[in-house]
Amino acid sequence: MADLMRRDPIREMLSWNRAMERMLDNLYDEGELAFGDPLNLRIPLDVVENDDEFVVKADVAGINPDDIEITYTDNNLSIKGEMVDEREEREEGRYHLRERRYGTFSRTISMPGTVDVDNIQAETENGVLKIHLPKKEEVKPRRIEIKGGSKTNVIEGKSKNK
Repeated sequence: MADLMRRDPIREMLSWNRAMERMLDNLYDEGELAFGDPLNLRIPLDVVENDDEFVVKADVAGINPDDIEITYTDNNLSIKGEMVDEREEREEGRYHLRERRYGTFSRTISMPGTVDVDNIQAETENGVLKIHLPKKEEVKPRRIEIKGGSKTNVIEGKSKNK
């Protein structure tokens, strides 16, 4: 005979509530999240590699470039800064919609050990931070010829212009 389990909606609701709290804790990297508190933001990044360099692009719209700190230590690139809350500047009026974020942000990404640290450059344009991490000369790809193979004859021809 099968055992019947009695449904307990209160226990299910508390379980759901704990799951939501864990999700929010993981999302914002903070212990408790109170409404209106600044968040630990995570800025989006793109990392592109080409033959000569790595290029890291980060969205930093509305942030003064002087308020962004970029460091490179032990093959780790770190970008830190803060988006300031405008409520401190304006005391009049009330918000009907508030979606823009504010608070500190920090991103650290691991890079291969092939970066020429002395020539790293950064620039901002239209709210996008670009960090150029050039590769060391000894790791740039180059073509290597194979010796000892049979040579193929090349037939050259000339065209007659009439």
